[in-house]
Amino acid sequence: MVKTKWWKTASAVVVILITVLAPMAWAEKTPAGKGDVVKLADTFGTAGVYPFYIAEDLGFFAEEGIKPEFVGVVPPPQLVAAVIAGRLDVGGAHVNRTIAAINSGAKIRAVVASTETTRERPHMVFVVPASSPIRTAKDLVGKRIAIMAYGGCNEYTPYEWMRKNGIARPKGKLKIVVVPPGREIDAVKHGDADVAGTHMNPLDIKKKGNDLRILFTDYEVWGTKGGATPNYFSEKFIKEKPDVVRRFVKAMGKTHNWINANPDKAIALFAKRVKVDPATVNVNFYAPDGYIKEDTIKLWIDLLTDYGEVKPGIRPADIVTNAFNKEPLKINKKTKSAKSAVNNVTLVAK
Repeated sequence: MVKTKWWKTASAVVVILITVLAPMAWAEKTPAGKGDVVKLADTFGTAGVYPFYIAEDLGFFAEEGIKPEFVGVVPPPQLVAAVIAGRLDVGGAHVNRTIAAINSGAKIRAVVASTETTRERPHMVFVVPASSPIRTAKDLVGKRIAIMAYGGCNEYTPYEWMRKNGIARPKGKLKIVVVPPGREIDAVKHGDADVAGTHMNPLDIKKKGNDLRILFTDYEVWGTKGGATPNYFSEKFIKEKPDVVRRFVKAMGKTHNWINANPDKAIALFAKRVKVDPATVNVNFYAPDGYIKEDTIKLWIDLLTDYGEVKPGIRPADIVTNAFNKEPLKINKKTKSAKSAVNNVTLVAK
């Protein structure tokens, strides 16, 4: 039986929604105003720091005249449709989903980078039981791998690891086991899969005990280029409110720089807001200044094209723009809300 490509399920809905939108055109700046509402999704989990909450709590949104309106949890597969429909103003996920959505006709454009892969904080980590005989790409052939969804980083990261390690045409040489987000390791521990593909920090996997072993990460496949998760607006919003977009981008760039410089404080601040133990929270590395690197986009365009998931001819410029991110960022260290927010959390030694 031929598996339906992961992006086609949502494409019909997206196409119906986007037919009401006007074509893209960069408009003149609108006057800056205080409290321009930007609708954002709430975090769908508490395992990782959520930059939108940090931006609000530290006052970076307020500094730029942005008033965030959190509308509730929106499942990641529904983000594009929610942005096109106007329920949300901003969406964001791994760039492969943004590329696939635009390939299907969604009128969106990514304007600010979010996470980036580092050796210490990769986008994806693939783990096996400590006693597993799986140690090489060859060992992975025919094995069951638990991931949260078909396609994109979940499915193609292991394929590319296999291909870079001598396995030709790896697609179809794994048995995919789709599980709810965050349950991948449970599937391995319960014997339902041989390998788990997670979006966890390696340090947090080690906290789970000595019964797990990291097989590989996306850093070993692509270095720092594979984990881009830029935020996007609809082209309609960008056309109508370009100055709001510019100020949003600036606020997020400040937020990313602050999180990178203060990861423990970011964890404590987020944990306090969502009322969880800071020890259960991890933090990613974020693109400095929120600047989008073209090679992080081109990598996924080429890969998805190679696997037949998107049509040939897509360019990075069709997916992203740094047009709203040209100002040097300076964090106002005297921001009262930021100082108050940080002073009111308890930091946990890591």
